[in-house]
Amino acid sequence: MRLPERSGDQVRIGVAITVPEPYGTVLQTARARFGDPWADFIPPHITLLGPTVIEHDEITSVDEHLAEVAAQHAPFVVRLRGTGTFRPVSPVVFVQVAEGVAGCEGLESSVRSGLLSQELRFVYHPHVTVAHEVPDDRLDAAFDGLADFDASFVVDSFHSYAHGDDGVWRPARDFSLTGSPADAEVIRAT
Repeated sequence: MRLPERSGDQVRIGVAITVPEPYGTVLQTARARFGDPWADFIPPHITLLGPTVIEHDEITSVDEHLAEVAAQHAPFVVRLRGTGTFRPVSPVVFVQVAEGVAGCEGLESSVRSGLLSQELRFVYHPHVTVAHEVPDDRLDAAFDGLADFDASFVVDSFHSYAHGDDGVWRPARDFSLTGSPADAEVIRAT
């Protein structure tokens, strides 16, 4: 996993839709079973903003930005179904977002604006990683082992995460989606 360097009192953050229970535990257990070294450090999630370094005194401004984003987006349904992979570009197997892609894309675009604006290394593709940086046979096992995975849930919030010195990503703050469906249509049209 590529993590941006930090110095002084900088903080490493991320923003994600956390996969709710019971699905979160199912996917985290599967990730551990496939030998992924990050299974105990990263809760199952759909990334909205990858690892990002901010100054400690920017936390309040980031939280205000994320609260504004949450107020502009309505809850939506996500369906996770089947597996995919980023191989050969990256040694990753994931559970696919089969429904709710537009909602994820809209949130990601809004989160990655203003003071969190940044260039992406790859085109945004919402997914839930279940195997990363493991041997090919483990990637194959993850791809085959979760091919029949199917779960739906309502996304009514997202989280900011803080990356601890122990390597664990922990939820820092919850942001409830309070926008109306009409707000989401306006955001997608712009």
